[in-house]
Formats: sequence, C-alpha cells, structure tokens
Amino acid sequence: MMSGTEENYLKALFHLSHSKGEVNISDLSKHLQVKLPTANSMMKRLSEKKLVIHESYRPVKLSEKGKKEAALIIRKHRLTEMYLVEIMGLGWEEVHEIAEQIEHIQSPAFFDKMDELLGYPNVDPHGSPIPDHHGHVTIENYQKLSDYKAGDQVQFMAVGDSSTDLLNYLNAKSLPLGTILHIESVENFDGTMSVSYTDKKNELLSSKVCDKLLVKGKVVIS
Repeated sequence: MMSGTEENYLKALFHLSHSKGEVNISDLSKHLQVKLPTANSMMKRLSEKKLVIHESYRPVKLSEKGKKEAALIIRKHRLTEMYLVEIMGLGWEEVHEIAEQIEHIQSPAFFDKMDELLGYPNVDPHGSPIPDHHGHVTIENYQKLSDYKAGDQVQFMAVGDSSTDLLNYLNAKSLPLGTILHIESVENFDGTMSVSYTDKKNELLSSKVCDKLLVKGKVVIS
C-alpha cells in the first residue's frame, strides 16, 4: 500500500511525462513545491518499489507498473469529481480539492461502485478521460480553439486548465462543455476571437482563454 505522498508523486509524474515520457527531477520538485533533495529521496523510494526507473543525474520515468498505479489514482480522482458534480450537484469549479482528498481512499470496490452509479462515464466534468479499472486511458485528439479560424464551427469538449479562475470565467460566460461555437472573427493583432453560441452573439474570448479550450470538429460556414 502506498502513502498519500507517494501517490501524489506518481500522479505528478504521470501528468508531467505525458508529452516526453520522462521528467527532470528539478521540474518535478517545482511542480510539487518541494525541495530537490526531498524529490530525489522519493524517487529512490519509488524506484525500490519498481514504480519508477531512476538513475542518478538522469530524468526519471514511470515503469509500466508505475504508469498503471498512477492511472488508477487519476481514475479515483476523476470519478470523484464526476460523482460530486452529477450526483451531489456541486459545480465543476468546486470539486478538485475535495477529490484530492478522496482519491487516497484504498478501496477499489468503493470507486467501482461510484463508476456504476454514474453509468460508467468516459470523461470527468472537465472533459478529461477517466482511466478504466485496468488503468487504460483513451486520449482524444482535441485541438485548441485558438488553432481554428473565422468561419469554423467547433464543439467545446474539454478544458486544458481546470483552474478555479478559468472555470468561474466560463460559468460567467455561460459556456459549458458540449457547446457548439461559431467563430465569427479573429483579431490579427492578439488572437482575440469573437464567437457566437446558444443565445450569445459575438462574445469575445482572449487568446489566453482560446488556448485553454479544447475542441473538436470543423465546419466551414459558407
């Protein structure tokens, strides 16, 4: 059985290694806001448990065992977020910190039951994929809203940043997941987009926001 701290390290490694497959320990220590020697010590401990591949002065990698364990921790977190939103009625901006605590419960049956009650969802309230109970994750190839141009039509599928500030901003814009966005125009100077959706016309979204909205589909409006 792993400690909550060990689980947090595995989860951080999973997220940080998503693009490159390996992580510099200095980046890991910054991400977790711990001192470098502390992170090094934990890597040695996780290496002894065969959860990471770690050599001195080299980036660290999750082992296959470590990848599965990390995915199962993320599964617990994302299922909890979905349960809090769908069953308990909390807002998507309220659930992250609660899920951070519940994800450390060591009871697969508890989370399998949660999964069943939810109807076996594929994604969490922020559109992120939920690993299955074997640790398998299906990644969708969404693109940033900022990758599209005027005249395109897309569907908002996930957020690339689930910070409370962004989620509250989207709440204020009445912009939930699943919304169809019609891109009216894009400013050449700073990438600001004018978009229309539901009963909203020519809403302005900054390039910073557009970079964090993940979408799918493309329809050229003639």
